[in-house]
Amino acid sequence: MITAGIDCGAKNTKTVILKDGEIIGRGVVLTGFDQEAAGADSLAKAIKYAGIGRDEIERIFGTGSGKDTVKIADDTVNDIKAMAKGAIFFFPGARTVIDVGAEEGRAAKIDDKGEPVDFAINEKCAAGAGVFIETMGRALGTPLEEMGALALTSEKEVPMNAQCVIFAESEVVGLIHAKTEKQDISKAIHDSMASRIVSMIRHIGVNEDVVMIGGVGNNPGILAAMKRELKLKKILFPGRPELGAAVGAAVAAVQ
Repeated sequence: MITAGIDCGAKNTKTVILKDGEIIGRGVVLTGFDQEAAGADSLAKAIKYAGIGRDEIERIFGTGSGKDTVKIADDTVNDIKAMAKGAIFFFPGARTVIDVGAEEGRAAKIDDKGEPVDFAINEKCAAGAGVFIETMGRALGTPLEEMGALALTSEKEVPMNAQCVIFAESEVVGLIHAKTEKQDISKAIHDSMASRIVSMIRHIGVNEDVVMIGGVGNNPGILAAMKRELKLKKILFPGRPELGAAVGAAVAAVQ
């Protein structure tokens, strides 16, 4: 059976095509203003990647903040279920899944079938989402793609007390004026964000194995900071963590 999952997020729209439990296609585009068009474009890219015809896809499920705009979908699946299905697809032993994207973070405790048992959502504060590091990176004069690696070069503990993006940006500027090393500020930024995410996870309890999906999963600085905060030796993540929810939607379309 061939299915597709379309995850329409705040920054990017991702499509994954599954055939008999294997990923055969993927497509990622900027969401932009026209979410419906982004869904169609990402699906077209995934179809081209898979080398199949559009009529070969039997079911399409949408998920993400813009899931209701994905008119080409046969149905939708809520974000929590999609992230749970995506995590267990990659890691069957997953019991805690974290999904952090550009503007929102969420965590879920799941059972052995990939069904959510409990969940928590951070949707009102950007300090627990990817835009936080992007904004702090601008204040630091460092591209987003370099922030995580930069943080890994520091071993210092530099406290950041602000939990709001606006106040945190002022705090970063203050650290710059105090001649704090750039790598130490970057680590402080990642530690601050990890603390915010982990506080959300602790509301539901931490059950190993812990899996992280979402675009922020590509940031090694966040993964390292979260391991420290959770006192874990490892946090699992797929090779393309930003595709996790789209995979989950495609899995849900099979069931």
